[in-house]
Amino acid sequence: MARKDKKKTTFFTKGAWDYIIFIVVLIILACGLIMVLSASAPASLSERGDSYKYFTRQAWCAIGGVVIMYVVSRIDYRIYKKLIWPIYICVLLLNVATIFVGQSEGGAVRWIVIGPINFQPSELAKVGLIIFFASILTDIKKNGNIKKFFKGFLVPILFVLPFIAVIFIGQNHFSATLLIVAVTCIQMFIVGVPLKYFVMAGVSAVALIGSVFGIKTAMNPEETTSENFRFTRIKTWLDPFSDPTGEGWQIINSLYAIASGGLFGLGFGESRQKYLYLPEPHNDFIFAVLAEETGFIGCVIVILLFAIFIWRGIVVAMKAPDMFGSLIAIGIISLLGLQAIVNIAVVTGTIPVTGMPLPFFSYGGTAIIVNLATVGILLNISRTCNQK
Repeated sequence: MARKDKKKTTFFTKGAWDYIIFIVVLIILACGLIMVLSASAPASLSERGDSYKYFTRQAWCAIGGVVIMYVVSRIDYRIYKKLIWPIYICVLLLNVATIFVGQSEGGAVRWIVIGPINFQPSELAKVGLIIFFASILTDIKKNGNIKKFFKGFLVPILFVLPFIAVIFIGQNHFSATLLIVAVTCIQMFIVGVPLKYFVMAGVSAVALIGSVFGIKTAMNPEETTSENFRFTRIKTWLDPFSDPTGEGWQIINSLYAIASGGLFGLGFGESRQKYLYLPEPHNDFIFAVLAEETGFIGCVIVILLFAIFIWRGIVVAMKAPDMFGSLIAIGIISLLGLQAIVNIAVVTGTIPVTGMPLPFFSYGGTAIIVNLATVGILLNISRTCNQK
């Protein structure tokens, strides 16, 4: 997948970047800002007294993110290999700090607030761990231990366990935990870790979770499974109309929005479900507003844009001058690609509801800045590929 690195590491990279990735990301970002403007206007007016409050903040974050993307695209990605331990420790400590000093919302503690700045450390953990695991997996591969159970599989898993404990148990952030584990496993599989180890780990995890759940139910028989919110989400996914004014409200209105969009949509700004029917339509369910206003055609165009981005990212990974660059590129593409796939699947009722944002679309300053920064790293890898 990667060829031997013969280029000297410098702080700035001068090669030409992948313009297809750059242009596609800017188009997706522009579409996302337009949809935030449309989807957030009713909620923004109701909550803040200003129809443009959410859009203005998202636009400024997007502008800052593009600047950061350009700066990061100039920094040689191989420098990060020297900083993997500070990166690992910093993102872990930030996420631990969130448990104690973070802001709680909806039963989850995910945000740190410093004056006017509000950010999610879990977003930094995603990209930090991509770089960290790209480095240690490269070293394990270089030492010929990648197919060994302990050094090739168990050691990387041990490094991700603290984040599972902190983000899943401490912050109650299941979607971020799931994403981190999935991206790490993809990097491990790509570098050559045998598939049988993942199967063994999966079976063991299911057995462990089942045992814990069984013990908990036995110790607390009054707490039925119907009272467990994740079980409720699965039940609602199977039949959202079983609780149309409760748990099923979000997915039902999402399906209404998609259905009313038809082939060409109702037109920009003409969504009806965003008028306080669809909870926070500018966040996780912004794709439903997109479907209602632009129809099937608009949805297909957006999906194709994400597909082009993933394709070019894979090309960059294949052409990267070293294994470290290849694994970072694969990690970034997996991170953004999985978020897009899961978000669209949730909005269309294909899988149970989970809090997975749509990259470059869903409202959130931290996410959009971090996502653009990761694209900057990907662009730098593509620059390195094109160096003469």
